[in-house]
Amino acid sequence: MARTRVLVVEDSLTVRKRMLEVLTADPDIEVVGEAEDGKRGIEMCQALRPDVVTLDMMLPVMSGLAATEYIMAYCPTPILIVSASTNRGELFKTYEALAAGALDVLDKPRGNELDDGWERKLVSTVKLLARIKVITHPRARLRPMGSRGGATSIEAAPPSTMLVPPRHLRAIAIGVSTGGPAALVEILRGLPREFPIPILLVIHIGRLFAPAFAEWLDGQSPIHVGYAAEGELLPPLGRGTVLMASPDSHLVLRQGKLRLTRDPERHSCRPSVDVLFASLAQELGADCAACLLTGMGKDGAEGLLAIRRAGGTTIAQDEATSVVFGMPREAILLGAAQQVLPLEKIAPALGALAHGADTRKQP
Repeated sequence: MARTRVLVVEDSLTVRKRMLEVLTADPDIEVVGEAEDGKRGIEMCQALRPDVVTLDMMLPVMSGLAATEYIMAYCPTPILIVSASTNRGELFKTYEALAAGALDVLDKPRGNELDDGWERKLVSTVKLLARIKVITHPRARLRPMGSRGGATSIEAAPPSTMLVPPRHLRAIAIGVSTGGPAALVEILRGLPREFPIPILLVIHIGRLFAPAFAEWLDGQSPIHVGYAAEGELLPPLGRGTVLMASPDSHLVLRQGKLRLTRDPERHSCRPSVDVLFASLAQELGADCAACLLTGMGKDGAEGLLAIRRAGGTTIAQDEATSVVFGMPREAILLGAAQQVLPLEKIAPALGALAHGADTRKQP
């Protein structure tokens, strides 16, 4: 079995040596090169064609964001961001790199770890990302991606199950993981500023990198995006807003109020898409819609099925436009998705649902 070939791009000699030691200690990984700046990293990526690139954000000569954009445009390669950036501006650059095609983000080692958890996480993430077939992204970050073509192995639902706008739609839920930032930007940019239905959102992103994500996404969206507050009422119809689950907390709807809970992880996730979807199925039944987007694993599949069984409207992203066709695939195989849509058609579908719903004040 061929070993996973990794290129390490990191300007800190101390951190780079630590990463090299950890990666080369695994018999299934081969470090094929190391670079200390973004420009050299691009050159080595083009020459060596590694299976995975680990990439710092704050690099000399060319930043990690610029390197991500170039690599994903000209030599698409799975990229793992390894960063210590925690201030607002640097976090924004990390989100932009994820939106430009980087697959995941891992914090840098601090040197005071009490166990080998960081080492195991680095190795397992590198091996996992190496299995993902990435797509070419345009150089201009966050440019609408449009159709990428290609056939999907699971076809969309037949015409008999075309979406019928529910008359009393009260909320839309979205769940997403790997590939999420770019997918969310495209969907939200495709909705009008006056979109009347509140959107509840769960995205899987590392706790250390999550705090500023809602603020960053708000800057990309015509609709206001913020974190949900414990106990706040589900926003009324007619005032478009996106409310996200807070880092490391499940988001649920109970008796008309949004709740943040520290209940056990679901599918190793907190927040969990399944937990949000299941609460909407129980609370709103047919008066909600849900969309499950790109991501690893199966979080959200059972919850999407619960919403469909309750009479709600369900959509899954198709294989051709998913960075990772894991979560949507599981939902489709369960029969949870009424429609399987390419990314560029999801915003119009949500717009049609909102247009067909009665958005007058409801009891």
